[in-house]
Formats: sequence, structure tokens, C-alpha cells
Amino acid sequence: MRLFSTFNLLITLLILASCNSGPKKEGDFKILPSPTSVEISGISGLLASNIEDLVDQAKADFISGKALEGSKNKSLTFSLDANSDLKAEAYTLDISADQIAIKASTKEGLWYGVITLGQLVQDALDQDAALPLISVRDEPALKYRSVQLDVKHHLEKQDYYYELMDRLADMKINGIILEIEDKLAFEKQPKVGSSDAWSIAEWKKLSDYAMARNIRISPLVQGLGHASFILKHEEYKDLRDDPESDWAFNPLDERTYEVQFDLYSDALAAFPHAQYLHVGGDEVHTTGRGSGKSALELQLTWLNRVSAYAEEHGVTPIFWDDMPLQNAGVYGSIFNRKLTEAQVDSIWTVNEPNLNKYVDLFPKNCVYMRWNYSMPETPGNNRAMKWFTDHGFQVMGATAGQTRWNLMPLEESNTANIRDFALISIENKADGLLLTLWDDDSPHFELYGRGIAIFAEYTWSGQKRTSEELHTAYRQRTFGSELASADFSFINDLEGPVAFWKNALLDKKDRNQLRRMDNPIQEAVLTLPEANSPGEWTERNKEKLAKAKENQVKVDSVLYKIEASKKVAVRNSYTLEVYEQVAKVTQFSNKSLLLLAEWDLSKTAEEREAAKEKLLNLEGEWKSQLVELEKVYGKTRELNKPDDYILDQDHHAHLANQALKFSDWQFYVEDLFLQKIKEGNSLNMSGDVKNK
Repeated sequence: MRLFSTFNLLITLLILASCNSGPKKEGDFKILPSPTSVEISGISGLLASNIEDLVDQAKADFISGKALEGSKNKSLTFSLDANSDLKAEAYTLDISADQIAIKASTKEGLWYGVITLGQLVQDALDQDAALPLISVRDEPALKYRSVQLDVKHHLEKQDYYYELMDRLADMKINGIILEIEDKLAFEKQPKVGSSDAWSIAEWKKLSDYAMARNIRISPLVQGLGHASFILKHEEYKDLRDDPESDWAFNPLDERTYEVQFDLYSDALAAFPHAQYLHVGGDEVHTTGRGSGKSALELQLTWLNRVSAYAEEHGVTPIFWDDMPLQNAGVYGSIFNRKLTEAQVDSIWTVNEPNLNKYVDLFPKNCVYMRWNYSMPETPGNNRAMKWFTDHGFQVMGATAGQTRWNLMPLEESNTANIRDFALISIENKADGLLLTLWDDDSPHFELYGRGIAIFAEYTWSGQKRTSEELHTAYRQRTFGSELASADFSFINDLEGPVAFWKNALLDKKDRNQLRRMDNPIQEAVLTLPEANSPGEWTERNKEKLAKAKENQVKVDSVLYKIEASKKVAVRNSYTLEVYEQVAKVTQFSNKSLLLLAEWDLSKTAEEREAAKEKLLNLEGEWKSQLVELEKVYGKTRELNKPDDYILDQDHHAHLANQALKFSDWQFYVEDLFLQKIKEGNSLNMSGDVKNK
């Protein structure tokens, strides 16, 4: 009996020893954003599953306001030394055989050390690998790494914003500029807020949640221009600079400032941790109402008033800088890659006096935000930034992860522009950079994720990875290590079909402009083939048909990869579902075009009737597809505007503000095309038809 008991004890000890030894496999670790330096020297004896609990507890402690350095756990220790040479958000992370140590000079540095440790643990668990023996030294290249959230045309569901704060924190984003417009239920000017707006208390709750994760939300309240959300209302029409346009305020009317200051007051109450008050000010010309003041004087009159308000309330104003540069005649030099430095200097020599004579009117407390979404590397862009710094003004750049792309961001999520502006900002020792995510054409927000990750990488690390390496790291961090392989790369493959989709069902017209046409079916939607001219339509559209056929094969491959990815993704499968819906939308256009060619090239009446039946069935197929898409999108997104919402009357052709119902603006072209198919078939596809 004793021998049997001893044998059992030995087996038990062996099992325990085996369990404690943990996995011995080396893992492939991809920290994002890249640390300043990383040295891996082997395998740790610490179990990732045990450390995961410690990471979760450390995050919970930081979020609740507890001091991490007070932790008593021997496996994970924190050291806070305000006198060390580590920068404000810098940290060191060392994993030895049996201990993890994180050191920093600030609590924020400790927080980012925990974030990095969490990524190492996540990779180890994904791969059933050991934690590495690792030494990380890390600090941000730019102090302020901010993302714009633009809610002017729609809101996400509230839970989504809270999840987003966690995701942004994991990428070491530390700021948000939130373009609020009418999505705040203003108390001092209640007419401005839409009926679906969040209350001050609701936005404050999100602001507190973000701040607990070292993300400071600051409001952007559009002013001077982009004021349609205010000036479209009858009560404010007398404040218009042009009585016929809801675009711009009259900067010479004192009530303009009474209204804007009321909006500022409520916005700062909703976002009490704000560092900045972004006042907008872009893309606007004012008339002066016969005052004799120049456009630049008028804008600076307004800017001084709102900047003084910001200073009085303890925040720094941010102002888009384009209009002073346009009014002075130097703006064109910024967006011309062909100009040499000498040519740019020549343009500025002639026109810079137009700026200099007003230099004393530029408020000193303002940050002048140099936005450039396509060519930040030009000599003209650098010269513009230099003018502000040479005159003692603060300047910050703004790049973009989304501009005017309808269905999803393109150009590798604007990688080149984000990289170039980040590197320029780092080289010029700027304080920070903003990533704008415009809601003008309003793709699903999940599709912005890769661009945010790219921005996080370049603003924290500079250029440490190639574009391919960065996208690989994004896939690993977002979906899991099994999807890091290029075999699962599909987003870039989808960009061409998405770009083609935009106007595929139109005759050399742009989807954004259709609402301005009297009869878009006849003026813009693709002309149908005619029964008495077989083959002519196909010949006329041969390039478009070749692209549709090519894209059909490409999108089939993308859909196959997405389906395979969904089976192995360990997180964020919803992102894959959204991309899947985008791919299916593009495939509908490809199929429609090829079916029209099939009808046009039919050899017999029977073939033509069969093709006609397929075309008429497109409407039912599209309706089913739309139901599926809205079910997926609707998991996180408020799809439609309130019934009482008043659309802006401004001159911007923002697709997302052209109708109350999501499908009525996002897929207006598809609806018109299907209407034309129905009418065209009843007329044997002969000639054009008019809107009903």
C-alpha cells in the first residue's frame, strides 16, 4: 500500500512538473507599434496563461486609478522613478526566467509597458509558445498621437465606442479629436442638437472611460465655415454670411460668437479632459457684408475671438490653416509635386508679403494644423509649416486614414501619406500628428482599423518596418498569429474592385454628384444595350467589361480568403464579416455588367429571354444582399438618421448626408440601375428611361 502510494505521488509530481514547465516552443512576436529596441535571448520559464491574469489585473488597477508600483506580485514588478532619464510615456520591459519587470518615469509609461506585455502574452497564447527572454526599451517618437472621430453624419452604437477606446489604447493612441457637430444634445442652444444626439452626461462618461486609458478626448466644434448643422435651422438664418447659403457664419455679427461660445461651453462640459478646442475654420470664404475687410482679415477677426475664448477656458485652440494660405496665394504650391524648392521659394517670395502684413493678427496661443492628405512630402508643404514656426506659432500636421472613399479606405489605407507625414513630423520635432477619419462618405468604421494601426506604428516608432511587414503585424495583432501569413492578405486585393465599383454602373459620371441631377437615370446611369443593335453595347463597354470580369475572379479569391480567415481568426471576426459584405457589394456590380453583355450577345430569342430573366432577378438578389449587409453593419452602427432630421443644404456633396436612410445614399446608384433594368426590359432595352 505504501509502495503504491509512493508511486502515485511520483506520478503526480511528474505531471505537475510537466504542467509547470509550460510550452518550450519559440514564438513569433510582433509588437505594434514597434518598440525602440527589442532583444530576445531565449525562452522564459513563465507561463503565459498565468501572466495573462496579471496583465488583466494591472490594466484594471491602472484604469481604476491604483498605483501599479504598489503591486506585491513577485512575478510582475513595477518601478516608477520620476527622476530617471525615461521620457513621459517611455518604459523598459524585461522578462527573465522567472520574473517580469516594467520601469518608467510616469504612470503612463508603466501603462504602455503593460500594453506591450499584453501583446507578448497574446502572441504566446495564440501560438502555444513560451514567453521570450526579452529586453524592451521603448519611447514614442511623437508626443501627441491623436485620431479624429467624425460623428457628423452618423453615430455608432454606444457599446462600440467603449470597445474602440480599448482598441485605441492597445495601439498606444493617446488623443482623440471628436468632431461633434449636432451629435451633442446642446443645453444652451438646444435646437442645434439632433434628436439622436447623446447628452452631455453620456459623452462625459465616454470621455472619462477614455481618460482612464490615457486617451484624452478634445472636441472639434465647426465654426465660421462648415456651419450647416447650425445655420440650416430657421432660428439661425440671420447669422449667415450669405443669406442663401447655410455654409458660413457672418464673422461681424456679435450673435455669431454668442452661439458658438454656447456650443463650446457645452462641448467642454461633455469632454472635461480636453487639452484642445478644435475650432475648424477651413474651406470658407466670407463676404464681409460691405465692411471693406479682406477675406483674410475677416477670418483672423473670427479666429482671434474664438482663440481668446479657448485661452480663457484653459484649452489650446486648433485651427485648420488652409484659408490664410489660400488667401495669400501660396496654397497651390503645397499640392504640386512638380515644383522644385527653388520654384516654391519663388512663389513664396512673391506672395508671402500677403501673409506677413497680417502676421500680428494671428493669435499666438493657437495650434495651426497643416492638413495634407495626399502629398505632405512636397517642398510647398514644408515651406508652409516653416512659415508658422519661423513666426513663433505652434504647428501640427494632419494626415488621413479616410478621405472621400465611398465603400472602404483605399491606397493601402493611405499608408504612404501617413508614413510620410509622420516622418516629416518626427524630423521637424513636432509635438504630434492627427489622423483624420472623415465621415463624408461614411464607410463602416471597422474598415478604418488598418489605417489606425499604420498611424500608431509610424507616430510611435518612425519607420522600423516595411509596408509589408507592418501589414503582417496588423493581421497578427488584429486576427491572431495564424492570419499573419501573406496567404491571408486580402485587403489590398479588394481595393481595385472597390475603386471600380464606385462608378461601374454609371456612364462616365461620379456617384457623389447624382443627387444634383434632375434625371440621374438618364443623365448618369449606364445606357442599356438595344435589341436592334446586338453587340454594339458590348463593344462600347469592352474595357469596363474586361475590368468586371477580372474583378469577378479577384473578388471570388478575396471571398475565399475571408471565409478561410473566419475559420482560424481568434479575435475580431466581425471585422472580417464587414470586409466580406464590401466584397459582395462589388461582386454585384461585376455580375450585373456581365449579365448585360450576356443579353447583348445572345444568339437566339431563347438565350436573350434567359438572360433577361437573370437581369430581372437582380432586384431580388440585391434586396437579399442588402438585408444581409444591414444586419452585419447594424451590429455596431446606427444605420439611419431620425425621421425628423434636417439634411444640410451646403455645397459639399457628402454621400452620407444625402438621405435619411443608409441604403438610400450608400446604394442610390444600385437602386437607380435596377429601376432602369426593370423599365428597360419592358421596353426591350431600347433607349433610355426617365425617373418615376
